[in-house]
Amino acid sequence: QAFFCLLLCVPWGSSCPPSCQCTERAGAKAVLCSSRHLEEIPKDIPKDAVFLKLDANSITRIPSNAFRHLSHLEELDLSRNAIEKIDRAAFKGVAAGLRTLDLSSNRIRSIPKEALLALNAKLRLANNPWHCECALQEVLWEARLDPDSVQDITCHTAPREEYVGKPLLQVLDAGVNFCSVRQRTTDVAMFITMFGWFTMVIVYVICYVRHNREDTCKHVDYLTSLPSTQGHAE
Repeated sequence: QAFFCLLLCVPWGSSCPPSCQCTERAGAKAVLCSSRHLEEIPKDIPKDAVFLKLDANSITRIPSNAFRHLSHLEELDLSRNAIEKIDRAAFKGVAAGLRTLDLSSNRIRSIPKEALLALNAKLRLANNPWHCECALQEVLWEARLDPDSVQDITCHTAPREEYVGKPLLQVLDAGVNFCSVRQRTTDVAMFITMFGWFTMVIVYVICYVRHNREDTCKHVDYLTSLPSTQGHAE
């Protein structure tokens, strides 16, 4: 009876994933899942987890609502994984309370800025193969980056070869604005489209006028030939 009572008294939220170790740190629950060969985020992380370490695994994606049930989460370490894709709602439900988020040393080329909305956490993004473009620049404008790792956010690819291999902050400090480049590209595309439509309209008008002129000339020739025909008949 005492055993069953003990089972009933233990909250289900305090269970620990078999691949992790759950401990107390300063009176708060820490879930340690480092170097466990995980390929995805465990589903049964305790709801009262405050610290969660998932570093040094083989996780490739952070799906939507991956941590939504972890309302007490303050520190999340996802560094040294193989993360390539982060869904727009990946941190939904924990963004407001999260204090630190480590995404360094992964395979992230881009991240949707929607994933970082309302995120107040100190963000580590270093050592990823970033594609330097407007979307990444907007992330940097809105995110609260860890100042100790910001210099290690390097352009792995970029619209221009001269930016490759350089820290993104250095490129932006030099006056480069990837968003204005995209805007100019959009403006040029719109101009070309409008010019194409305008050209089509002009060609149509010219053809229409030329066709009407030919019909008019034929009609005039026909009318001018009528009197001479009547003269011969008389």
